[in-house]
Amino acid sequence: MKINKFLPLAFLVFFMNSFGLPYGLTYTALLTPFFYYWIIVKQRTEPLIPFLLILTPFIVAHLLQPVFEKAYYVSLVNVIGVYISCYAFAVFMKNNSSLDFIFKRLLQINFLLCVIALLFYFTPFDHFFWIEQYLTEGFDQFQRLKMFTYEASHYATLLIPLFFYFFLQIMLKLNTISFFPLLVMILLPLLLSFSLGVISAATVSIIVTYLIYGKTLTRRKRVFQFIFLSLATLVFGTVVLIIFFPSNPLFVRIVNIVSGVDASGNGRTVEAFILADKLLDLRNAWWGVGLGQIKIMGADTIRDFYQYPADYAISIPNATAETLAIFGWIGFFLRLFIEVFLFFYTKVWQNFYRLLLFFFIFIYQFTGSYVTNLAEYMIWILAFINTFPQFDVKHQGNRVSHFNFHK
Repeated sequence: MKINKFLPLAFLVFFMNSFGLPYGLTYTALLTPFFYYWIIVKQRTEPLIPFLLILTPFIVAHLLQPVFEKAYYVSLVNVIGVYISCYAFAVFMKNNSSLDFIFKRLLQINFLLCVIALLFYFTPFDHFFWIEQYLTEGFDQFQRLKMFTYEASHYATLLIPLFFYFFLQIMLKLNTISFFPLLVMILLPLLLSFSLGVISAATVSIIVTYLIYGKTLTRRKRVFQFIFLSLATLVFGTVVLIIFFPSNPLFVRIVNIVSGVDASGNGRTVEAFILADKLLDLRNAWWGVGLGQIKIMGADTIRDFYQYPADYAISIPNATAETLAIFGWIGFFLRLFIEVFLFFYTKVWQNFYRLLLFFFIFIYQFTGSYVTNLAEYMIWILAFINTFPQFDVKHQGNRVSHFNFHK
């Protein structure tokens, strides 16, 4: 197997970024000084100034109100570290010609580890790959594939760039791996993670993209066949589950979500914003409570609300709700404005891959994640940089002019 000089770092970020470290600490955070130096050498520019200019009004507003300073400054350093890591990732994406090779190797390594994880499932050492946790009412101890990350949904989020990349290869007949093996390689790990939030957001993203470019895509025989096969498999699988396994985890989870009794789903969506609003009542609602304050100010409220154990790391499990709590309504609307602005400025809709990623992460930010989640920002960066021009709409035999977001 050919070794690319960037593959070990990609392996570290994708598989091992938090492995063996205390909760909240990552290897990319420890490598921040190296990334900072590499950016300056590569770009010959100082990367921090624009970010600090944006943060300054929030820092001033936060420090004018009571804050726990140690927690604030530690979190500020963490946020700056995440920003530098994201900046380095963006520079790498713009200046690397071996991304296709790296993605293929990551897919192969991930599938190999997935097979190993399945073997470990039946041993006392299953905890190396799997996490046993409360899923929904009726399934208290349910095992999900987390690989070497801290949680199954985080692992599933990391899979999304690979999933869409090879999914599009299949749909557009660009795949160098045979159809069925490739389909198994991208679907099996995602299904074993059983992250309905990630899977649902990915599904909606595919549907919306198809609705936008259905005329272009349906002309392709492979796309039409895949749609037919997917619908047939869905119907067949649903019938089999209804007849033989009516109380399976998937059906129970869906019923609980629809009934409003799914604790995980509620906690990551509506209840997350309720908690953010409660915290804003304690400080300036426009500027938020400040970095590092949620785990202190909201400890009792959040622990009681979610029934967390005493040693559980306190957080609001929703990126946009956590943004609202930390940076207030100004930060919340600024976040959405930047996302929408970059969507139009970088013309995301001109590339199938970027459009899929944008729709996915825009949806998912309202259902999970957190403000320092590097995996989320990597997806945003991939959505706003045209890293894979082979997925450009114009390269697939049709001009973009038939659909214009500016109309």
